[in-house]
Amino acid sequence: MVILKAEHISKQYRLGLIGTGTLGDDLKRFWYRMRGKEDPFLKIGEVNDRSTTGASNYVWALQDINFEVAQGEVLGIIGKNGAGKSTLLKILSRVTAPTTGEIKTRGRIASLLEVGTGFHPELTGRENIYLNGAILGMTKAEIRHKEDEIIAFSGCERYVDTPVKRYSSGMRVRLAFAVAAFLEPDILVIDEVLAVGDAEFQKKAIGKMQDISKGEGRTVLFVSHDMGAIQSLCNRLIVLREGKVAFTGNVEDGINNYLNNIKSTESNYLNENCIVGIESLEFYNSNDIEAKSIIVGSKVKIKIKYKNPDFRSLSISIGFFDMFDNFKFSCRSDVVDKLFDSGFGEATLIIEKWPLSAGSYYYNLAVHDKSVMIQNVKEAGVLTVESGDFYGTGKLPGHKKAFYIDYKWI
Repeated sequence: MVILKAEHISKQYRLGLIGTGTLGDDLKRFWYRMRGKEDPFLKIGEVNDRSTTGASNYVWALQDINFEVAQGEVLGIIGKNGAGKSTLLKILSRVTAPTTGEIKTRGRIASLLEVGTGFHPELTGRENIYLNGAILGMTKAEIRHKEDEIIAFSGCERYVDTPVKRYSSGMRVRLAFAVAAFLEPDILVIDEVLAVGDAEFQKKAIGKMQDISKGEGRTVLFVSHDMGAIQSLCNRLIVLREGKVAFTGNVEDGINNYLNNIKSTESNYLNENCIVGIESLEFYNSNDIEAKSIIVGSKVKIKIKYKNPDFRSLSISIGFFDMFDNFKFSCRSDVVDKLFDSGFGEATLIIEKWPLSAGSYYYNLAVHDKSVMIQNVKEAGVLTVESGDFYGTGKLPGHKKAFYIDYKWI
């Protein structure tokens, strides 16, 4: 059963000090409305790219968002800062209204959008529990029935009768999450705030959200930059990009879509005091042909062109990571010998049997002079790995998280 439906949701903001518009804009809107015409300002505006200067004073934080959420589903929403995630959740929670479109819901919605949202700082933790319960439409008896569980889960027993203004941000999040989760909403909306809590609380919170969705059949909308939490909790994913839906589907494909889009070389570092280091890197297959993708179990050559005009004794390392930023393996030239003894040249790294399973991986490059880093290239590129017959059995191993090794028993 569909419990939440978003139809053609868009949200427009006006930039500058007067966020709601000017008197002239309001009069123009009124004049168009009196004549039965569309709001003229809905035809203007630019995408919400926070990193560039635009030509319009109007931006679209969201544009034509459509999706449905079923009862008991955990929907993850991810995207870069400024992609529209928080704006969307505020619209879903009725904190702000959409410029166009409509939200249809069934049942109660409990939101945890920002640290301390909905808490009155002068009231105690216990009083805020009753205040939030009343806002959700619960009776005093219902709240009293859940009170002890809320306080115990939050871990704030000692401070529950202290004004919330004296709580740390982590304590506020603990209590706010406990209130939102235990007062039995039909839809629970969580926006990134769990990152404020410690590791123990994050683990408890994710477990509670799993219980809410699987055990109690309630719906969760979860926004986070923690891909591990998204992967363990959600069963469907929406990726937002510049206010639009860039992807909707299963979690693993959605995370790869998001991470592949943000991998870049913006964090490159080159020591300007010496023109030294890696000029280029290319992958070659077993037939010595340049390759954009690698087959599991195949022989791989990585050819690196470098410059070292000072004839310094340098070493190079290349490290591979999956798209969740998990380190896989690295190869260092100084483990064997010093390759960078000449002024200019090419070094070749040979991997006899490629060990990583099918998927996408990115690699970092670094050049050292003893312990001093000369060049550090983060996310230098992305490598695609295709399934292959690593063990020579005639079968293609299909485990996506596997790390293959060449071994034998004697």
